[in-house]
Amino acid sequence: MTTTTSGAPATTRLFQAGKVIEEGFAPERIPALLREHPDAVLWLDLLDPDEAGLAAAQEIFGLHPLAIEDAVQDHERPKLDRYPGHLFLNLYHVRVDTSPPALHKTEISAFVLERALITVHKQQGDLAALTARWDLDSESLGAENGVAFLVYGLLDVVMDAQLAAAQKLDRAMDGVEDTLLEEGGAPRAVRAKGFALRHTLATLQRGVGPMPAIVTELLDIGSHLHLSDQLKPYLRDVEDHAKHAAETTEMARDRINGLLDADLNEQSNALNDITKKLAAWAAIIAVPTAVTGYFGQNVPYPSSGTWVGVVVSAVLMLGAAGTLIWTFKRKNWL
Repeated sequence: MTTTTSGAPATTRLFQAGKVIEEGFAPERIPALLREHPDAVLWLDLLDPDEAGLAAAQEIFGLHPLAIEDAVQDHERPKLDRYPGHLFLNLYHVRVDTSPPALHKTEISAFVLERALITVHKQQGDLAALTARWDLDSESLGAENGVAFLVYGLLDVVMDAQLAAAQKLDRAMDGVEDTLLEEGGAPRAVRAKGFALRHTLATLQRGVGPMPAIVTELLDIGSHLHLSDQLKPYLRDVEDHAKHAAETTEMARDRINGLLDADLNEQSNALNDITKKLAAWAAIIAVPTAVTGYFGQNVPYPSSGTWVGVVVSAVLMLGAAGTLIWTFKRKNWL
């Protein structure tokens, strides 16, 4: 259930011992609910709020003004900032298409407090995937880990999506690799797809690259999250996924760059071969042309000096030129 706060759609849940005890309540009830349930933790999600939309949360939880500013601005880099009383996370949930290659990003900012996780979706996101992830392990992990469990679930969903996107793009290159390495270079459409894949990978890398360091830093400052020994292995698994996604993306970029460079070299080699052939034929034709031109030799031909001869010679010239144009276009030389 979704409510609103200062015009921004809001989704709310209250957890106690890993179980949802209330959800879909108005954000105005948050202080009373936290007082009523001293062992409960809160999840509040806001969809693309402005600073006014975050004013109530700022007042209740003492959020830092710089973190508020980052949460309302689009296209912030992935990062983890520490402020008195809370952490601030910025990360990207991604989904990729391969025909044509395109990356769809959802920027998420998160305030991590002792009793609350406040997320800000700057674009419409799939909240069902996030809540399903929490519900899956709520009994085994949520009972003793509070907000740390919520942060783990958020990171796990994001990193699984990033790793899946990197692997999907890497597999998409298999379809263009053989064609890019064909003799004479690849067709224009295949090269265009290769460039689109490279652009998509570059965009993905900006969201994936910083994530291993962010998850590692979260593990290093686990005292702020009250990480239990039970939860630490799960966060290390998320860290492994982050490293895997970053490595896969980087290797895929190197691979597509190598393929495009190899295709360019193959085109250059093909062009050199064509140039050599044309130069050789030009030299062969130039010798008799130079000799006959020097001595002024003209050989009479049938119907020479009549209008029929003019027509015949014109047809021969146009036919020869047309044949060459057709041949060159068929070979993509024109």
